Amino acid sequence: MVTVSIMGKPALVPDDATIMRAIEHSGQQIIRGAGCREGFCGACGTIYRLPGDYRIHTGLACTTLVQEGMALSQIPSVPLEKAVYDLETITPDVDTIKELYPVVFRCVACGTCTKACPQGLQVMDYIQSAMRGDIAELMELSYECVGCGLCALRCPSEIIQHKVAILGKRLYGRYLRKESKELDIRIQQIKDREYDGEYAELMSLDRNALSERYYARDTE
Repeated sequence: MVTVSIMGKPALVPDDATIMRAIEHSGQQIIRGAGCREGFCGACGTIYRLPGDYRIHTGLACTTLVQEGMALSQIPSVPLEKAVYDLETITPDVDTIKELYPVVFRCVACGTCTKACPQGLQVMDYIQSAMRGDIAELMELSYECVGCGLCALRCPSEIIQHKVAILGKRLYGRYLRKESKELDIRIQQIKDREYDGEYAELMSLDRNALSERYYARDTE
């Protein structure tokens, strides 16, 4: 067992617990800041400090393990102004970046966003790509972003990097992606109802059987 401080309140929790499990073990209920619990959705952004270390660390509560003396706070939402746009009326270039997220051009290339990313992404580099209008590189470098917003929280220029990443991926998917014959074939198979039997089987499984099937699946 280890002692941690959860939002200013000390708690004794298992030493092999994730931050999320530790919060629940302490008797607190997570109302906001929990989603997939697998490190994919980005809902559980957390900041913390460790004994003898002046730095603020960042992580996802569902994948970061507790440590003795850790003092943590969850950040379930980062305040921001999200651009609203019609994907059919914008273009995949720097002019769109300028129009929708002009704050990008305040970037001073300090690298704070990259250090804050719990996914280890090169956040500063994809913002530089956005500034050049290189939408393909923006998409490539930000592809595994989970949208936790911890980069935006730490950015001294107040850029909302994760929303720029979403814009880049949408622009790439709409205008720049390569055509996939395999995808077209699969879509047609779905339209032809070739998988209805498999869907029906999955829908008939109870929670335990479905969970077992999920974790036994082949993954890349």
